[in-house]
Amino acid sequence: MTDSMPSATPPPEPSPPPEPATGAAAPMSTGQAQPASVLARLSMAEHLPVHGPLRILPVAMLRTRRSGLGGTGSLHLIERHARVYRYAWTVLISGFFEPLFYLLSIGVGLGKLVGVVIGPGGHPVEFVSFVAPALLATSAMNGAVMDSTFNVFFRLKYAKLYDAALATPMRADEIALGEVGWALIRGGIYAVAFMAIMLAMGLVHSVWAVAAVPAALLIGFAFAGAGMAATTFMKSWQHFEFVMLATLPMFLFSTTFYPLSVYPRGLQIVVECTPLYQGVVLIRGLTLGVVGPDLGWSVLYLGVMGVVGLVLAGRRISRLLLK
Repeated sequence: MTDSMPSATPPPEPSPPPEPATGAAAPMSTGQAQPASVLARLSMAEHLPVHGPLRILPVAMLRTRRSGLGGTGSLHLIERHARVYRYAWTVLISGFFEPLFYLLSIGVGLGKLVGVVIGPGGHPVEFVSFVAPALLATSAMNGAVMDSTFNVFFRLKYAKLYDAALATPMRADEIALGEVGWALIRGGIYAVAFMAIMLAMGLVHSVWAVAAVPAALLIGFAFAGAGMAATTFMKSWQHFEFVMLATLPMFLFSTTFYPLSVYPRGLQIVVECTPLYQGVVLIRGLTLGVVGPDLGWSVLYLGVMGVVGLVLAGRRISRLLLK
């Protein structure tokens, strides 16, 4: 699931004429990012065309440098990933089908046998309406984790994309923010598409559901930040078994398919401490119209998790590549 595209991309186009020496040196001395040179380095890191008809972001936006966490360097990285997926659009859209298949097979199919379960607030709800928001939360988790772990590891260890990025005025924290930003863009596409399916199937029962897509993005932000930070500590592909060891139990036990009340109290406490459970509770409450102050805790939990992961990932990349 990495985005290594050398064999899938067309032959590289001729490189543009080299920039004058003064133009190449200016970014390093003034801190002003030059869109063409930065994008060229990021593209050539994986033998991709450095120019073409696609312009994702306006050049004026990329020339504006901001201080503090992030900056326009993260926008360069996001645009680079969008260019890559021009040649792998089938991989991009494939992430939408997994939660849809679960919804149709378990939510609809098994739901005929289950009937009604106890939902948030102790209210009875149809099984398919109970499962659908949990699958949306799970989809946000899976998409963010896969993009911020497997793909980031390949770019870090094999494609050397971040080495090329740091040879430009881009900073390590901008790399982390760009990767998380791209994961959120992918997650947003999946969330909007899945919400459209839920609306078409009549599985949305409250106007609060308009906040379900932003909630899914918050879940993606939390797991993308944590996933990228964890990836910087990994040494080989075998370590990704720990990623599956963490995500699969969360998927099965975070009240995705049955209420929390079926567990003994000791296990309930463990489940309540997991980030996916907080995401499921948040989206399920919004789509079913059970909204209360307790959802604020879920928002805070996921927000802090994402920020801590993002900051740690930026520091780790800086330590690994700039030491």
